[in-house]
Amino acid sequence: MQVTRLVTEKEKTPNFAPSLPAVPNVQEMVRKNPSQVPQRYIRSQEEMENVMPNLSSEIPVIDLTLLSYGNTEELLKLDIACKKWGFFQRMKDAATEFFKLPIEEKNKYAMPSNGRQGYGLSYAVSEEQKLDWEIIEAYSSEIKRVGEELLSSLSVIMELQKHVLLGLHKELVQSLRVNYYPPCSTPEQALGLTPHSDTTTITLLMQDDDVPGLEIRHKGNWVPVTPISDALVVNVGDVIEIWSNGKYKSVEHRAVANKNKARTSHASFLFPSGDIEVEPFDHMIDAQNPKSYKKIRYGDYLRQSIMRKMEGKSHLDVKA
Repeated sequence: MQVTRLVTEKEKTPNFAPSLPAVPNVQEMVRKNPSQVPQRYIRSQEEMENVMPNLSSEIPVIDLTLLSYGNTEELLKLDIACKKWGFFQRMKDAATEFFKLPIEEKNKYAMPSNGRQGYGLSYAVSEEQKLDWEIIEAYSSEIKRVGEELLSSLSVIMELQKHVLLGLHKELVQSLRVNYYPPCSTPEQALGLTPHSDTTTITLLMQDDDVPGLEIRHKGNWVPVTPISDALVVNVGDVIEIWSNGKYKSVEHRAVANKNKARTSHASFLFPSGDIEVEPFDHMIDAQNPKSYKKIRYGDYLRQSIMRKMEGKSHLDVKA
């Protein structure tokens, strides 16, 4: 898996200890010898069992447009999706439709000349400069806007004013990561990405329409997330689980390998500034639901999670 990471200017994340330098480049290994998977990548049979593809169709599908209008039925679907699954689909439409808008409409979100977020290319310093044939800045900006709308809806179903969750971030930090999973000759023995939950507030994922690979844990089984054309996959992160006192679940997920095709996914992680303290909201705590998580600075939580490899949900060890 090859990973590209982008953190926008002025959006700071905590410093972490460096990764070990001897981690092999999977793409190069496949290029040189596509038929061999080193022992270091072979998983136990137990890890690869309990896959339930028949449940894929039950993963909730949410309409962002209806959410933005405060549609009661759609808000209820969001509430159920966050409680029972921690995942839902149907968001890429907004980003896709944005690029179909007339240039006059897109220019309303134009990137300032001294900025890093917005529609357009970044940093043209001279008329002679060669320009990039790219849209990553515009995509990043639009996905962040979708995320902000989702936070407004999450505020509503958590019995808060619409602006509260976004305001609690101090500054909504966005990190974009591109994952590349080369073909694997023995996909039944290897994983593209170890099971984990996200340390974010929410994560928005765009995956290939024709190459499945994402699986989520549901009631002890692994459920494949079947790609829906023009849809994003959205999942609840650890921050929402803590704020909701466990009502909404940050669910484990993983990426499986494919024997014949490479797979690419684009993940946008949204999370608070490092100095923000997170803990359950008071109104989420009562006699039936005692406080489950202690207060912690987000930067400290993120740093501890990285040091513990973020495998499974062991890093969500902030019990009250």
